[in-house]
Amino acid sequence: MSVRRAGGRAARKALRAAPLAEDSKPVRPGESGGRFLPLTGEDIARIDQAAFDLLEQVGFSRAIPSCIELVTRAGGRHTEDGRLLFPRRLVEEALDKAARDITLHAQAPQHDLHLSGNKVYFGTAGAAVHVVDDWKAHHQLPGKGAYRESTLQDLYDAARLVDRLEHIHFFQRCMVARDIESPRVMDLNTTYASVSGTRKHCGLSYVDPEHAEEGLRMLHRIAGGEAAWRARPFASVSCCFVVPPLRFAEDACRVLEVCVRGGMPVLLLAAGQAGATSPASLAGAVAQECAEVLGALVYVNLIQPGHPAIFGPWPFVSDLRTGAMSGGSGEQAVLMAACGQMGRHYDLPTGIAAGMADSKIPDAQSGGEKGYTLGMAGHSGANLVYEAAGMQGSLLGFSFEGATIDNDVLGAVNRSVRGIETDPDSLAVQTIIDVCIGGPEHFLGHDATLSRMQRDYVYPEVGNRLTPAEWQEIGGHPVNVPAREKTREILASHFPRHISDELDARLREEFDIRLPREQMGAAR
Repeated sequence: MSVRRAGGRAARKALRAAPLAEDSKPVRPGESGGRFLPLTGEDIARIDQAAFDLLEQVGFSRAIPSCIELVTRAGGRHTEDGRLLFPRRLVEEALDKAARDITLHAQAPQHDLHLSGNKVYFGTAGAAVHVVDDWKAHHQLPGKGAYRESTLQDLYDAARLVDRLEHIHFFQRCMVARDIESPRVMDLNTTYASVSGTRKHCGLSYVDPEHAEEGLRMLHRIAGGEAAWRARPFASVSCCFVVPPLRFAEDACRVLEVCVRGGMPVLLLAAGQAGATSPASLAGAVAQECAEVLGALVYVNLIQPGHPAIFGPWPFVSDLRTGAMSGGSGEQAVLMAACGQMGRHYDLPTGIAAGMADSKIPDAQSGGEKGYTLGMAGHSGANLVYEAAGMQGSLLGFSFEGATIDNDVLGAVNRSVRGIETDPDSLAVQTIIDVCIGGPEHFLGHDATLSRMQRDYVYPEVGNRLTPAEWQEIGGHPVNVPAREKTREILASHFPRHISDELDARLREEFDIRLPREQMGAAR
């Protein structure tokens, strides 16, 4: 029966403040997407056919000798003009062998990502060369964030911020350590800063195979040995194996071979820019990127059949008036959603990119661009949505406070992905009877309302839902202000220590670590 509680508002506030058990949260990592389908069945068939035609008739130039040997031995053909062709049979065999239902492990098992079916996870990524510095408020006016070069300290701070943001499920390098000139030292320290800053799964990258080998040695030490690493590889590599259109990137292919043989999951990333390095037509851009990634999938499965590989067609959009990238456009949103749908067609673990606002700061333009690009991506059926938090200026800048705001956005998007359950309890027929027949004729204070307010509803951390009068009473600030305060609070108090001081000291003896240990704690 209906229950009217004395002090019902206080009860609701107390319930809201109480920590939730994991199985009672309204959204959790890995909600099932796949409800937004920009492509019809006929569209998918046409794109699929075009991708196979491109692999069979055009293939790739600039294949390295080891790749040529693997592919030709399996039935591919290397032409006189230096193109490596992939017959349909070879691609279909790779699709049969390809890993499915894979797990991207984390250093803390509760953060493991189970890539099966339409399960969706959101994370960072990118190679921003600047930080939007308004989160520190260094003599800046509100809303006047300055861009400065990103540093290794920034990268570590971003990792530990993500470690505390609930709706950002994995961390991939989101900026470049511009204070390190050596590519080798940068790659090594990017590995160190990422895996030291968060217990969540990390995405890494390397520009040279020797750097990848050194990075793997570091990961072995952290895991407790090579066998322990291979059992639970808690980092993956993002590999841009192709220079679109359809040219292998030689050094990246050598990195790919090292990482596959080293047991590291790999994101096969093809990132043509529509109108520049891929066709301006959206369907053509999708077809080309699918062809490129399918070719790399053949390559990976010839190195190691069934190796965990993520299907990553990332066609980017150009503003054809200027040639500049437009990561926040409607075209970008539908392109990535279409790629997510193609990944489901092939039944492959799939990663796409969204949330790459063109706006230079976290403002109204940024919120709109992130809302529709992330919403479409989350509903497309892709398993991983990269670059989903903090990215501004078409991937040129990373905003700390923006990532905190985006955490709210991702919680809401994930709630929309979860959808609506229609079991008998959710349909609430008995609850309606209780309220309408002999009850108070409203649902406030009902047991069902109190239980559902936490299990079914996601609440923003920094966004406000006050009345205009209440909002003005507390200062009338835009969301950037509480986001900045929340970010400062996390970065002033959260210093992960899952890598012990003893292990860290051994790492510093063996590797050229440039991030001082004293700058990784509250005393800095």
